[in-house]
Amino acid sequence: MLKIRKAALLLMPGLKMPGLIRLLSYQQTWLQTDVLAGVTVAAYLIPQCMAYGELAGVEPIRGLWAILPPMAIYALLGSSTQLSVGPESTTAVMTAAAIAPLVAADGSNYASLASWLAVIVGLTCIVGYVARLGFLAELLSKPILIGYMAGVALIMIVGQLGKIGGIAMEANTVFGTAIEFWQKLDRIHLPTLILAVLVLVFLLAIQRRFPTAPAPLLAVLLSTAAVAIFHLDRQGVAVVGAIEAGLPHLSLPQISVREISPLVASAIGIAIVGYSDNVLTARAFATRNRYKIDANQELLALGVANLGNGLMQGFPVSSSGSRTAIGNSLGSKTQMFSLVALVVVVVVLLFLRSLLALFPKAALGAIVIFAAMKLIDIPEFLRLLRFRRSEFVLAAIATVGVLVTDILIGVAIAVGLSALDLLARVARPHDAVLGEVPGIPGLHDIEDWKGAKTIPGLVIYRYDAPLCFANAENFKRRSFEAIEAEASPIEWFVLDAEAVGELDVTATDMLAELHDELAARGN
Repeated sequence: MLKIRKAALLLMPGLKMPGLIRLLSYQQTWLQTDVLAGVTVAAYLIPQCMAYGELAGVEPIRGLWAILPPMAIYALLGSSTQLSVGPESTTAVMTAAAIAPLVAADGSNYASLASWLAVIVGLTCIVGYVARLGFLAELLSKPILIGYMAGVALIMIVGQLGKIGGIAMEANTVFGTAIEFWQKLDRIHLPTLILAVLVLVFLLAIQRRFPTAPAPLLAVLLSTAAVAIFHLDRQGVAVVGAIEAGLPHLSLPQISVREISPLVASAIGIAIVGYSDNVLTARAFATRNRYKIDANQELLALGVANLGNGLMQGFPVSSSGSRTAIGNSLGSKTQMFSLVALVVVVVVLLFLRSLLALFPKAALGAIVIFAAMKLIDIPEFLRLLRFRRSEFVLAAIATVGVLVTDILIGVAIAVGLSALDLLARVARPHDAVLGEVPGIPGLHDIEDWKGAKTIPGLVIYRYDAPLCFANAENFKRRSFEAIEAEASPIEWFVLDAEAVGELDVTATDMLAELHDELAARGN
């Protein structure tokens, strides 16, 4: 085993492959839990990824195709032992939004555009890995992510109204689709709606009582059985239909350079959101299970996974928190669970296509709505409101921004809001005048302690941020305000520079000016 490991490292020197190294030192005691986790995750992802294929605007079968290269690639390159990579709701809906304006009238270039988008997303992540831009995952603060995900979830829900109602929809905006659905309520196909509602209720009930059960698989199997027994397809309930035989193959998408150019900006947005989701999910489970991930390595793994997917007839992918959680709950130890899930999917594609053909599209729509509902985190919105109103406002603005603009513009809005929030905290940080508190040793913020008093003739001032061009004047103004707030004449002004970790030339000049002005005053 050691010789094989050394050979793998010699084959690709300089390329880190933590997943492969882990698999080469695999312990037999892990196999049982990894196999159980892999089979269960496969049962969950088959209907889920078909639904995400439809959400991305491609045939449902391509949702299953899009799980194969990412699983195999991430198992070798990924730094997380538990992350499940593949089609995911946010990147799927962003893919549809990016491609919609570029599709030909007959839709013949849709699949090629989706594949090229995955290729560009992959190349973007790989460039980020080479430039060591892993820190970019931290550009999206938690309030922004909560608001952004809620906006995406609402877009997903509204986008499925036509499927669950059996109505052909023409509008291509959130509000337009909602209004059109309301206006066409009299055209709802009742059997389709009843089936969708039953599937959604079933999913919610199973999640509540049996959270680790493969609810989407059970829901689709039962709804497929209902289609077969009651011949619902003959009554107008839409089904997936005939499925292309075989597995995905290597194929360079054929589109023009003119069509590629508009995809670049969209790909950057998808890469940022997909990578942020990837790293946040990986970190959460790594912390829970006491191991570490490499944020920059995740950029490489996600990049190669998307590149491979684009060259194998897929579309952009990221990670799935729900599938990762299922694997974790069943004790997954390594990415062997992903390889087991991959084998199960291949078996289904080769031998069970006739069963997949009877999947009702209304059930797939209900699965998408079910996934979207979990993205709207009401308790987190309420926690933000209690913690700090400004954080709640940021989340709300991010949600509205996604809904009233294009979803990809919403990414830019989310990143911009995060940057503005960071700049505001640096430009207007917390400060404190320190004084003595009776009975408590040391110096403390006089605003935090009742009865705290400053030392006569002395102002000890603390500024809780690095000093730079963005806050130099603010520091100077608040320093004078602290001096002028004292009742007795001030002889000394002392700066507690514990939190001032850095100075730029603007701040240095400002401190010199402050010193001269205080000296002129006799302080």
